Amino acid sequence: MQKYNRQPGVLVAIWIIFILLLQACSQPATQPAQVQTSPGTGSTVISTESAVHPSPGRSGTLRVAMQPIVQTDPAQISSDSEVLVASHVYDYLVDVDPTSKIVPRLAKSWQISTDGLTYTFGLAEGVVFHDGSPFTAKDVVWTFNRLRDPASGFPTVDLYSNIESIAASGDLQVTFKLKQPNPFFLYDLSDNHALILKEGTTDPTKFNGTGPFIVSNYSPEDRIELKPNENYWIKDEPRLAGLQVIFFNDDTAMVAALRGGQVDLVMRLATPLFEGLKSDNNISLFSIPSNKFDVVRLRADRAPGNDPRVIQALKLATDRDVLFKLIQQGYGAVGRDSPIGPMYSAYYSDQTPIPARDVTAAKNLLVEAGYSNGLNLTLYTPDTENRPDLAVALKDQWAAAGINVDVKVEPESVYYGDNGWLEVNLGITGWGSRPYPQFYLDVMLVCDAKWNESHFCDPEFDKLAKTAGTTLDEDERIKDYQEIQRILIERGPIIVPYFSATNAAINHQFTDFHLNPFPGRTDLRTVSFSNG
Repeated sequence: MQKYNRQPGVLVAIWIIFILLLQACSQPATQPAQVQTSPGTGSTVISTESAVHPSPGRSGTLRVAMQPIVQTDPAQISSDSEVLVASHVYDYLVDVDPTSKIVPRLAKSWQISTDGLTYTFGLAEGVVFHDGSPFTAKDVVWTFNRLRDPASGFPTVDLYSNIESIAASGDLQVTFKLKQPNPFFLYDLSDNHALILKEGTTDPTKFNGTGPFIVSNYSPEDRIELKPNENYWIKDEPRLAGLQVIFFNDDTAMVAALRGGQVDLVMRLATPLFEGLKSDNNISLFSIPSNKFDVVRLRADRAPGNDPRVIQALKLATDRDVLFKLIQQGYGAVGRDSPIGPMYSAYYSDQTPIPARDVTAAKNLLVEAGYSNGLNLTLYTPDTENRPDLAVALKDQWAAAGINVDVKVEPESVYYGDNGWLEVNLGITGWGSRPYPQFYLDVMLVCDAKWNESHFCDPEFDKLAKTAGTTLDEDERIKDYQEIQRILIERGPIIVPYFSATNAAINHQFTDFHLNPFPGRTDLRTVSFSNG
């Protein structure tokens, strides 16, 4: 999950250009497109260069404005800022690039058995941890055994429950054996938490990784500073002389600091703030489509959400087209109450119609449910990006149907702190873009999902989700995903009003910046600085 100001500005129509296969791509007219293409899962991948290389003449310190971090153990991270820091201190076994394609990281090659049950990885040579110890297959085995240990309570336990065994089949070779096929297993291995730690690590908060940067200073209330890893194993990386992540609690303050030259990069920009930067010639803007979405959900396991007529009333009182135009200002796509968005063009379906807004029908359903005098609800939302605006817009739309909402805007750290977001009856949660749709089903919607915030439980849905996540028959998967979307539209306790674009702004002196749909996974290893 992506744990993620306000008042929408002038309406701007930016049309999204959808291109081939699984992904789509768009950019403002002044920016080159960052193309999204279809991810592949071939049986072998060519290697990345590995060995220790001298400094390539690094220059410039990139200062990134982000929300404060809370978790520093890679197994526990969740927010964009936590993921950004961790992914530059540690390395993934395999990574996902901005086009949602699986690419090598510590694994330089891999082979998949014909039955889809065995994955054998060849690992990069010459890799050392920041403490000088060598990286081996044992570190990979230990890391993933830790992540799948049921006693750990980590959010990855369910994700890796299908692993039968992990073994070091050589000093630089590791073999995973699965209980049943998983066509998305490579993506699972690139999960945000799956950063490789040294075998036997007793304190994973000490930042001992193999990554391109080394933590030189960490002030929890202010910033984290990193210096380049001079022994990094990929040639000519990183290109920066330093990286700082400076903590802000307010998105507007981040943009002010960018304009004032106190920071160089801001990601996860709300649409009005992004629009407001278009006139600044010293700032380069990036906007790409993503599957990032805000979900409005009502708990289905207790009143009033345990009466299906109530969630149907909320859905009928919602005008998604208006919300998309008002809140997103044309960036992204209209939602259809499912996490399977148009970015997944092979799986996305519009076969099941979304009922048009019908205030009268919504009122009648509430009367049938026993709320003849209206329904009073408290809507909780984090204070980041466009979510407070969405909450106010929903309050206005629902009021016409007799649904009276008290909006509670909380700091992001409070909303997600101590799993409070999982407890509230009605909330808005920001879910980050993932390169494949099965992730959302497994972690937020099946009955026993770790982050099932709506407490939704539907046997038919669970059966379809399991088949879709295990079959090697692509036609069967497409059919299952279409049925899943039908179920969520017809009886799911969630409203997905839109899918957001991912927006970022960077000082024009920095080049080779490639924004990831999940901003925390944006790779800064190749960013360069120029005084020109």
